[in-house]
Amino acid sequence: MKIFDIFPKHKEKTKRITKTLEKTKILADYREKNSLVPSELISLGLEIEFRELKVGDYIVKGIAIERKTISDFISSMINHRLLKQIESLQQYPNKLLIIEGFEEQELYNDENETGVNANAIRGFLLSISLKYNIPVIYTKNYEDTAKFIWILSRKKEKELPLKAKRKSLNKKEQMQFILEGFPGIGPKTAKKLLNGFKSLKEIFNASLEDLKKIVGKKADIFKILDENY
Repeated sequence: MKIFDIFPKHKEKTKRITKTLEKTKILADYREKNSLVPSELISLGLEIEFRELKVGDYIVKGIAIERKTISDFISSMINHRLLKQIESLQQYPNKLLIIEGFEEQELYNDENETGVNANAIRGFLLSISLKYNIPVIYTKNYEDTAKFIWILSRKKEKELPLKAKRKSLNKKEQMQFILEGFPGIGPKTAKKLLNGFKSLKEIFNASLEDLKKIVGKKADIFKILDENY
């Protein structure tokens, strides 16, 4: 007779403790050894098994994850390697694209410091989300990436449905929303205009020269206000 046969409650308690201490194992492509993400995942209590993954960089609970730093995202977009990787991810019902490094580098801007047209990058991101149905996660750095993967590994299969409600915009958000309807006017530019002129009326009544002092050539879009339908 075993001791747990005498004390069955202790047996159940031991099972629970053992289960708690077990590390969650995730698969990682062997090329990820060159990044700092795996070591961060290990420090968070995950067990990493390195393999040659044909698709993705990490497999977590059957979810395929492709991880790209910003520079890698741009270069693989230019040489069309990313498109092939995105198409390969379609083999998995659940997949993610993580774009890492927003703390150190911008993915795109209107000055085109990356050498790639900003709208081309925007269009590609839209295709990833809409055409290929792949969610895109933006992370600050490798630590942030690891935390996303860690949380994903701890998620339960079944979750309570979210009771989402449409958010009503406040006055400032409504004003910004109207300005962002003009081509080439993004959130940053809209805020610059509102901070400079204080109201939509002042912006629309301002001269082209005054508008250019704040937003440069982007002000040309407001010429449409003088056009007839």
